[in-house]
Amino acid sequence: MALKDYKKYYVIGAPPEEIYMALTNPKSIELWTNEPAVMTTNPGDEFSLWDDSICGRNLEFEENKKIVQEWYFGEQDEPSIVTIKLHPHKKGTSVELRHTNIPEDDFEDFAEGWDESYFGNVIEFVEDDGSDL
Repeated sequence: MALKDYKKYYVIGAPPEEIYMALTNPKSIELWTNEPAVMTTNPGDEFSLWDDSICGRNLEFEENKKIVQEWYFGEQDEPSIVTIKLHPHKKGTSVELRHTNIPEDDFEDFAEGWDESYFGNVIEFVEDDGSDL
């Protein structure tokens, strides 16, 4: 089965520290996913998002700068690696996302998932100033 890579940039109106916390703190993750989350910042630990819809293993962390994870796709020879880099930006944070070795059959779902479910929700979570309450 063919594998594809996905790369995308997002600009988010919040500082890198807030984005990093939203992506690595299980309590924060549960707030923007509305689902149980298992997450640590220990390389080698396994994680689970959206009540086990996405599972994998943490590989590397650089506080407020970088997150590297392996995402599991059943039986697959090449590991699927997600790298998220956070760069300070005049509007908040520039996020560089790279997701390698996505099975071709799942590619569209993942591209859409990154935009809507993952970063769409993160952006809403960190940029929400409570003014709509």
